[in-house]
Amino acid sequence: MAKTHNKKRNIAIIFEQLLNKAAMATVDKNDVTANAAIGIIDKHFVPGTELYKEFRLFNALIKTTVPSEAIAVRILEESKKAAKTHDASALRKQKSALIKEINYTFKDPKFYNQNIKNYRDYATIQTLLNDWRSSSPDIMRIANYETQTVKMLLSEKNETSLESEKSSDINQLTVNIMTEKFNQKYGMILNDEQVSIIQDYVFTSMGEDRGLLERLNKMKSEVVRELRKYKTSCSNDILLEKFEKVQDNISEVKADKIDDETISRFLLLSKLKQEISEKQNG
Repeated sequence: MAKTHNKKRNIAIIFEQLLNKAAMATVDKNDVTANAAIGIIDKHFVPGTELYKEFRLFNALIKTTVPSEAIAVRILEESKKAAKTHDASALRKQKSALIKEINYTFKDPKFYNQNIKNYRDYATIQTLLNDWRSSSPDIMRIANYETQTVKMLLSEKNETSLESEKSSDINQLTVNIMTEKFNQKYGMILNDEQVSIIQDYVFTSMGEDRGLLERLNKMKSEVVRELRKYKTSCSNDILLEKFEKVQDNISEVKADKIDDETISRFLLLSKLKQEISEKQNG
């Protein structure tokens, strides 16, 4: 690959490395590092910035599949026009700010050495974007890399929306982190309903209305109903003595705001509902 390619300034490679960092930290149960990686993505890959414009253009070239060479060439021409509209000076500054924050946050000299699938394709696209914007481009290299890019566009690949790919990766990591957080807090493996609550919590926190408060209040009523149902069939005097207190405690659980504390309470309610159901069916 050409010496002019600098992997530390390849925006798509950096994005993949940040996702890898968050994923590995999640596996290692290091919430601080995982959240830091996700936070950097949210902070720097912002729609409207030159960095994000290049990221979108980059992914459009490397992840899109087209049916004919003619369409691939047309996409290449439109991409070249778009690249030339980018503010190169602002882009350099935004990349430098991103790199600086990565270096300061992780202090990991091996961060940029993470293996990235299809590295050569990523390097080809970044070099091509740079050459398109250059005042003294390498014409032979441009011709070579444009030919390679046309082949990429014609190759079969999993097609995904740029927006959905970015958000789904980050959101799923966030869900994993939140799940692990509650696993550690309560020392239990979450059931399907609890995982679903956490997923809704993550997406609600990101601005998507999933009717979570309504769902939690409905679940609270279900727990009370199941508790009363179980009471009618329970013959254990000790448990019967505690029913009223448990029911009062459940009634006091409020679902009037979405935060960690509220979610924690309802995760416990979900666990209680599961235990009641198991007792009734056991």
